[in-house]
Amino acid sequence: MKKNITIYDLSEKLNISAATVSRALNNHPKISQKTKELVLKTAKELNYKQNSLAQALKSGKTNNVGVIVPYINSNFFSSVIRGIEEELTPHGYHVIICQSHEDIDLEKKQLNTLLNAQVDGIFMSVSKTTDEVTHIENAKSTNTPILFFDRKKDISGISTVVIDDYKAGYLATEHLIEQGCKRISHLSGDLRLEIYQNRYNGYVQALKDYGITFNNDYLITVKSSVDEGVEAVKKLWDLNLPPDGIFSASDYAALGVCQELRKKEIKIPNDVAIIGFSNEPFTQYMELPISTIDQTPDKMGKISAQVFLEHMNENFSGISIEKRVILDPEVYIRKSSKRK
Repeated sequence: MKKNITIYDLSEKLNISAATVSRALNNHPKISQKTKELVLKTAKELNYKQNSLAQALKSGKTNNVGVIVPYINSNFFSSVIRGIEEELTPHGYHVIICQSHEDIDLEKKQLNTLLNAQVDGIFMSVSKTTDEVTHIENAKSTNTPILFFDRKKDISGISTVVIDDYKAGYLATEHLIEQGCKRISHLSGDLRLEIYQNRYNGYVQALKDYGITFNNDYLITVKSSVDEGVEAVKKLWDLNLPPDGIFSASDYAALGVCQELRKKEIKIPNDVAIIGFSNEPFTQYMELPISTIDQTPDKMGKISAQVFLEHMNENFSGISIEKRVILDPEVYIRKSSKRK
């Protein structure tokens, strides 16, 4: 079997002490630049690799962080992860990505896996089936920093970075009202998730503030898919009085709405104005660009990473502060809703 090269092999090769080799590899200020360069050159020639586990035991840090998301094949979550990586990589951190697939049992396993790997911190966006948080409370008790982004649970001592979903729901609905809509449907996500509940609450409040009566027939729960948008239109156009405005909590469902309405030869936005949610890339490049709410995922990822770094600094100084960051949503008005 091929022998792993150790610092003792480097020491013997260079005829200097193992302690000097170790200090040179770790860029110790008392070691001359000439010696550092010689040690690094020899280490490369002999294919020496530092023992990351030994380094972690010595420093108490692995320089790894974990990210748990419901799924990775989403522009939103992949953009958040990119933001986290871009912010943490210059600080020497590596990101381990796990998917819960909206399954609390899998989420528990992924959380335990990351804890067993002794990561320095965990970023979480909880699954929609996470109806109890014992596993997260237990993880928190290990003193591993945990940070929620987008989807969160209210747990004392855990920092959060989210957008103002209530404000987003209000602004989307208000925009449709300002375009002259009076019968506004809301295609909601799973209301067990706080983000969708907040968007719904913003929708209801906007209707109330503008004197429009809430109609439960106009509320349809959908998954984030084109087919769900198509089916929602079929249900809504079975009503005696279909809506003249639709606020969808998903851009994909909004796309399905647009496709089905055009099949029915219903004019967008003159007959029905539509606004979605997430600012998925396709929304701006369509023949009929879709109005939407941007969740600023890259910014969310970067700020989440900054909060984590602040937490690490606070722990070093013996201080721990829970942070709650709420980002403003951005409204993008395009042809699908712009009547005026």
